[in-house]
Amino acid sequence: MESNPHSDAEESGSAPPEDPADVAQRRAANWIRQTNRNPDLVAFVRRARRMLPGDPEFGDPLSVAGDGAPRAAARTADRLLPDRDAASREVGLAGLQMWQALTERVSRRPANSEVTIVFTDLVGFSTWSLEHGDEATLLLLRRVAAAVEPPLLERGGHIVKRMGDGIMAVFARPAVAVGAALTARDALKGVEVQGYTPRMRMGIHTGRPQRIGSDWLGVDVNIAARVMGRATRGGIVVSDATLALITAEELDDLGVTARRVRRQMFGRPASGVPADLTMYWLRSRRDAGDDESDD
Repeated sequence: MESNPHSDAEESGSAPPEDPADVAQRRAANWIRQTNRNPDLVAFVRRARRMLPGDPEFGDPLSVAGDGAPRAAARTADRLLPDRDAASREVGLAGLQMWQALTERVSRRPANSEVTIVFTDLVGFSTWSLEHGDEATLLLLRRVAAAVEPPLLERGGHIVKRMGDGIMAVFARPAVAVGAALTARDALKGVEVQGYTPRMRMGIHTGRPQRIGSDWLGVDVNIAARVMGRATRGGIVVSDATLALITAEELDDLGVTARRVRRQMFGRPASGVPADLTMYWLRSRRDAGDDESDD
């Protein structure tokens, strides 16, 4: 009686021999997986990215926030390639990094171009909102946004972010930023909620902040925020860097005069700003009798 080779293998407990093609395929997949995660190779690709155009850190949450096809593709890649220590991920991000750099070059928008930063917020907002509750606060914020944001956008400003009762916006030209701020301040005078008319303070500074994704960071952003903070009772304060870029004719056309902010004799020096920073009040000539300054 002839023996069955399959039944003999089953009886002896040994598995049938594997297909050589399957073995080769599995070994190749393991080799690719191990090579892809090789720390030396990953480090090499990351070093190579630093020699390519664009942001070598492109792919982190800050850099891929905001609009644009490269950023959208990077967010998709982050979901599809969750392994953050893989050479394949770094190679893919390198391509997106160059794409983003090319996009900025074609649009003539360098990552760290000179811009004028405008910070705004409402004087005494926290105290008022605590007294009047969430419903009234939300109504106030909506009316403030409807009054203040259009003048900023219509003059070419870009609203970077909204921070409760405040806004951070950037403009290409200082004189345009000041004009937009003046118009926004005037528009706010028509806002009233439960007998309360909010008072706005604005700080304006010109510099070269770091643009990362949809945000702007760096020393110049900190300076703009500190300049705004100087207008404790409302009004518009600009840094010397901004005022130096506005001609006398432009100030005249805007209908404003500049007056130097006196240094606080007994106050603590502002942190995060140059020691020699000089600031100026901007006052509309028609509002000469309404002095908003606190110095």
